[in-house]
Amino acid sequence: MENLVFHVFLVALGTALATGLGAVPFAFVKTLSSRMQGIAYAVAGGMMLSASVFSLAEQGLRRGRVWDVVIGFLAGAYFYWRTGKYVEKTDWTLENMSLHDSRQSVLIILTMFIHSIPEGIAIGVGYGTGEFKFGLLLAIAIAVHNIPEGIAISLPLRAKGVSTFKCALYSVFSSVPQPVAAVPAFLLVWFFQPLLAFSLGLAGGAMIFLVIAELIPESLMLCSRNDCAWGIMAGLVIMLVFTSGLGI
Repeated sequence: MENLVFHVFLVALGTALATGLGAVPFAFVKTLSSRMQGIAYAVAGGMMLSASVFSLAEQGLRRGRVWDVVIGFLAGAYFYWRTGKYVEKTDWTLENMSLHDSRQSVLIILTMFIHSIPEGIAIGVGYGTGEFKFGLLLAIAIAVHNIPEGIAISLPLRAKGVSTFKCALYSVFSSVPQPVAAVPAFLLVWFFQPLLAFSLGLAGGAMIFLVIAELIPESLMLCSRNDCAWGIMAGLVIMLVFTSGLGI
């Protein structure tokens, strides 16, 4: 039993580390113009919208009732709104970024951090069903799914001059809850399985609120409305290809 628990933890840890791969493309991008920064925000927003609707909500509907997902969405939006109010009163900064830019990045990282909890639960529940092949396939799907999430986190950070290495660290940090949540979900599958649909909705609602409240307005300040719209479409399609191709 101990070996199996350790296996579940290692697999979930691997999915978390995969998020850092999303920062790799930015090793070849040194600076971004204001217009490209705006498009980057839009692309990140499109990825988050796609993940929220076509991945998280869909998974939630497969594993629970529609109202579980709806309540989760609303709770996630409320969580993000309250977190934003709290962060506004703090003076947290990242790297050499301004308070305004740091606030956005802190909120993105916190939201993706919360988003990772139901993914960790899903891995644990997958193994807890006794179908170990299913649990492994689900973990692999989440690991690949985490790569564009790492891109979504790294895009705005890199646009503000944060190094590629630190973008990778912030991306991996956002997925730390996956190995932490996977083990108790595996050991207490009877308890966590009914909460899975709500948890997935919670993550989706928080990300959607983040996109509408932060990323789209920031994008529109830096690029044209058409650039913003096409950036969102590009991010949405990129994430949709990943999720549909993997059957997530």
